[in-house]
Amino acid sequence: MDPTLVVALTCLVAITLVVFALLRAWQDWLSLKRRELESHSAEKPAADDNSQISVGAARIELADMKERIKKLEAIASGVEL
Repeated sequence: MDPTLVVALTCLVAITLVVFALLRAWQDWLSLKRRELESHSAEKPAADDNSQISVGAARIELADMKERIKKLEAIASGVEL
């Protein structure tokens, strides 16, 4: 057999093995993410108090971001606060 053919076939087999390993890892990662989503959706009804707290925190953070934007716009236009 030609040495070039042996090297080419060996490379092809190696690439095939790597592709199968990456596909398996991808499937496992997707399975993990699917389980995480299912566990979060199962926890959601039981955690109404936590969701209310997070909504309130998000509103406070949004108001803080708006205030920062106003200050940055004032600085950009040259107006001193």
